[in-house]
Amino acid sequence: MDKASFHTEKIAKMTFASVYPLYVAKVEKKGRTIAELHQVIEWLTGYDEKSLQKTITEKINFEQFFRNASLNKNAHLIKGFICGYRVEEISNPLTQKVRYLDKLVDELAKGKKLEKIFRVA
Repeated sequence: MDKASFHTEKIAKMTFASVYPLYVAKVEKKGRTIAELHQVIEWLTGYDEKSLQKTITEKINFEQFFRNASLNKNAHLIKGFICGYRVEEISNPLTQKVRYLDKLVDELAKGKKLEKIFRVA
């Protein structure tokens, strides 16, 4: 198995519940709220509060998380670097979706306004 395939498989099997507390810590450390984090997650994935909590409780992996998500039609407008990769150039669809989420959480933590994060004109 090559390095890219290993990385993709690792991401697919990682549970959303294992990463969620890291997202919370990141945004709270920068003065943002869990409610704002949930708005960002809902904008990208369509998961409302109830369905988000269900994914956490059931320890849904990222592959299932994004398979069940309704990706926002403007997700393709998410651009820039995250984790050393240009998000719009990531070829694996699942990895790209996870990095979209990472990028949005990063933007929230950096103080970007929700309207900008949501790619509203």
